[in-house]
Amino acid sequence: MNTPEPGEFLALLTAEEIADLRTAGRPRRWDRGSTVMSEGDTSDWVLVLTSGRVKVSSHTAVGTEVVLAVRGPGALLGDMSAVDGGPRSGTVTALEPIEGIVVRDFAGFLHEHGRIAVLLLQLITGRLRDADRKRIEYGAFDTTGRVATRLVELAERYGEATNEGVRVMLPLSQDELAGWTGASREAVSKALRSLRDRGLIETGRRRVIIYDLEGLRKRAR
Repeated sequence: MNTPEPGEFLALLTAEEIADLRTAGRPRRWDRGSTVMSEGDTSDWVLVLTSGRVKVSSHTAVGTEVVLAVRGPGALLGDMSAVDGGPRSGTVTALEPIEGIVVRDFAGFLHEHGRIAVLLLQLITGRLRDADRKRIEYGAFDTTGRVATRLVELAERYGEATNEGVRVMLPLSQDELAGWTGASREAVSKALRSLRDRGLIETGRRRVIIYDLEGLRKRAR
């Protein structure tokens, strides 16, 4: 199991609670590109991600993919549908090989673990705040600013410090990055070129090297 990301569900649990979670669930793996959950489905199971990254996305009426989030180790997925019985609000796709713990009857698990139920409420509140922040970004920032914001987020969560700069092995294609920034692929390509011309980043196949993280943060504002 990879170290859970700070603030993610698994990182908030005690060793005893993690043991209870493993007892209540079962391990499962998915290959890169696999659909883990489908938007509109109804189910009572959740996935606690233990390694790898996924994207959570939705599709508009005209078929355009909107990437809602990128989640990594420790993330809890499918909890809203499992708790309220409603349909899945997004599709979860493996961006790389992933492993996780599948827990069925998650609502029943929460009834037996009151502290975890409170933690879940706090996590959902945090997601709502993040969604509000992104809506503000779409109205206040240009495409380059939004792309810079997402790259800063990826660098802070998954970046590896090297002699060149902060290296991020980007699991997203340009189309997916466009769906995450609410812009067209062409606009994202132009934004990346602008950031390269400023000497802030270098891009390659599914990777980015950030030469000036502070400069990128300033462009993200």
